[in-house]
Amino acid sequence: MSLYRNAVWSLKGLREYTRSGYDAAAKHFQPGELEVSVAGRCFLVTGANSGIGKAAALELARRGGTVHLVCRNPERAEAARAEIIQQTQNQNVHVHILDMSSPRQVWDFARGFSQSHSVDVLVNNAGCMVNQRQLTEDGLEKNFATNTLGTYILTAALIPALKKSSDPRVITVSSGGMLVQKLNVDDLQFEKGTFDGTMSYAQNKRQQVVLTEQWAKQHKEIHFSCMHPGWADTPAVQSSMPDFHAKMKTRLRTEAQGADTVVWLSVSSRSRDQPSGLFFQDRKAVPTHLPLASTKYSSAEEEKLLSTLEELADKFKLRWVSGGLGG
Repeated sequence: MSLYRNAVWSLKGLREYTRSGYDAAAKHFQPGELEVSVAGRCFLVTGANSGIGKAAALELARRGGTVHLVCRNPERAEAARAEIIQQTQNQNVHVHILDMSSPRQVWDFARGFSQSHSVDVLVNNAGCMVNQRQLTEDGLEKNFATNTLGTYILTAALIPALKKSSDPRVITVSSGGMLVQKLNVDDLQFEKGTFDGTMSYAQNKRQQVVLTEQWAKQHKEIHFSCMHPGWADTPAVQSSMPDFHAKMKTRLRTEAQGADTVVWLSVSSRSRDQPSGLFFQDRKAVPTHLPLASTKYSSAEEEKLLSTLEELADKFKLRWVSGGLGG
């Protein structure tokens, strides 16, 4: 964790990702951009029972959207739903239980959801950072299974449904940690060397950026983006990075501040006018590589990531009748 923290600090500086960084950026936000109604629009938010996902879902419901909370824990999901309804008076908030680390469950959920609901915006927010290497019941490294493969399958499986929308969008919550990671397609599940959960998570977030760029090229009808929420005070940070949280607690962003760019990418007209496939921070497109960071990769490596994920996804596919992976 200290390697990750020191690398990010030295490359980007402390203030930009903290609460004061958000406050500085917010001075340049265009007034009224989020003063919109999204009634009639359907939003699917993964990892929505706490943290950035819950904060984003709350704001989407506040603007009249139909919001589907995709969560792993039923009790926490229902509590989040009740709180969002109470605060927004929007009854169109629904709960779906799904473990994103289970490829079979993700396939099955996407199939059922597509048959029963429309979807205009997918927010890939669910994330996992375990600090000791763990395997799922399918034999997959858990961080990879949740952050990369789960995100890949859910997005690919919902693309046919998204293409039916007049304004389809996919937003993936990445991390600034990916800026210190070069794409490593030769060890996607960290089977070699000493396992570092924080580095695994950061590598997964780099993979999400690559996926976003590739999806944007493949599916012109859909607007894809990914974003960095900054360092926010969320339950995930508290549990996965306790030392970092203790040191930075007074400087961390609120959950709402971390979710701001998610909401902006989901609802604003100006964000839709940005090119598809970009990486955002505080409502602004930013580079996916830092100077002198040596993180750039080849098109062959990008293609290998995609082919490996497609092969794994097909292995776990249940029943799918919409014309192939990704539509």
